[in-house]
Amino acid sequence: MIIETATVLSTERAYEGTYITWFQGPGLSTNVEPGQFVMVHCSDEGVDPLFARAFSYHRVEKDRFALLYQVVGKGSGWLAQRQHGDLVRMYGPLGNGLRLPERPGNLLLIGGGVGIAPMVDMAERAVAAGHQVVAMMGARSAAHLLPASAWPREVEYVTVTEDGSAGPKGFVTQHLGKYQEWASKIYACGPNPMFIALADALRWNGRRQQPEILMEENMPCGWGMCYGCAIFTKHGVRLCCKDGPRFNLFDVF
Repeated sequence: MIIETATVLSTERAYEGTYITWFQGPGLSTNVEPGQFVMVHCSDEGVDPLFARAFSYHRVEKDRFALLYQVVGKGSGWLAQRQHGDLVRMYGPLGNGLRLPERPGNLLLIGGGVGIAPMVDMAERAVAAGHQVVAMMGARSAAHLLPASAWPREVEYVTVTEDGSAGPKGFVTQHLGKYQEWASKIYACGPNPMFIALADALRWNGRRQQPEILMEENMPCGWGMCYGCAIFTKHGVRLCCKDGPRFNLFDVF
């Protein structure tokens, strides 16, 4: 774990209510696994908000990295206002990231809402390693979708919206269709209701895909000291920050 003051390179609107901030931070960009996260102190004074906020790595390029996040409160609102040259205290990389198969295969990446954030980094690494990749994103409407330009050109990008304004109407787990049959490995990140529906859809398909998920729990400390992110699994209580955020889907749901 590296404690570092990163320099903001840029902050841009990604889509409605969601931003991408690029940072320069050599220590925080080294040996990062897809799906790991960084704890960000979203305050000038360091007292309000008191605790750092956890953000998944969205992209990593040499000594630079990007975070994709939705503005939902004071901390993320503060971060969205950072501009070029601003300094932000943070520590990471933390947690256990996603694991690419050793042999090239067919990978299905699923993101619910801002859960799509770590999947771009995963897609870039997967394509570079010779895997075929389909990325599916579920969102409320077309205005809440990550643009297709965010993905490597080799990735097939499939969108599903609750109002039907882009792609099929409904939830992403209702439209797995041919993609779940095609995939040799499945990865997902999003809210717990999405994981419950995904487990129901995949449990009896006979494919033994062992889906890996990244759980979105509140992580006040990020490294296993506060026990604020404890979850119940088939193997007992686990900490999302220390034992995860990567889990086997069927170990939890």
